[in-house]
Amino acid sequence: MNYNLSILEQCCKEFHLELSERQKQQFIQYYELLAEWNKVMNLTGITQWEEVLLKHFADSLSVTRVIDLSQAGSLIDVGTGAGFPGIPIKIAFPHIKVTLLDSLNKRINFLNEVIGQLGLEGITAVHGRAEDIARKPEHRDSYDVSVSRAVANLASLTEYCMPFVKPGGCFISYKSGTIEEELVQAQKAIKTLGGRQDPPATFSLMNSGITRSLIKIIKQTPTPRKYPRKAGLPTREPIM
Repeated sequence: MNYNLSILEQCCKEFHLELSERQKQQFIQYYELLAEWNKVMNLTGITQWEEVLLKHFADSLSVTRVIDLSQAGSLIDVGTGAGFPGIPIKIAFPHIKVTLLDSLNKRINFLNEVIGQLGLEGITAVHGRAEDIARKPEHRDSYDVSVSRAVANLASLTEYCMPFVKPGGCFISYKSGTIEEELVQAQKAIKTLGGRQDPPATFSLMNSGITRSLIKIIKQTPTPRKYPRKAGLPTREPIM
């Protein structure tokens, strides 16, 4: 197959990124593995090349609208699924030490295959729930950046993701659709967990008509030790 990378190249130009030939090949390899594994396990409902470029790869890299990742040393992707946004970020910013966290072991097997096939270094796939992994000393208050494209309420996501961030770092949530009500509902959780929210960045993804928002929460003080609460509680009973 002849892979046309123009969508990704246009996206990178918009985000002031320049990909080497090796990085472009890594994105192609990633797509091929995604399409192959998706035949036997449900990784994504988006499988067409140009759709993956736009809705997975370009979308993952859109985080550069709200943060200069060239200055970040470490990043954790919470609820990474098929590796979005963590793997595209790692390909584009190979200097960042990346942790991919997911609760489904089958996905971890896929992620490890991608890491091996693409020759990525300084990236680890971790199997577990955020509520448990965030209590481990090697992960607590340890990351410059926490990101998540997981579909969950912002108040719940903040409780899952903020404990991983070191004070002075940030949590960035990828959102679609209208977010105003969700932002209002999440304010108590953000404050309780030691954060301060920047104004959200809302934009059309590559002029596609797909509206995306990036919500950046700066961690000002350490998250109280009682958070995150035990498994399932942040989803069932978000801090509001």
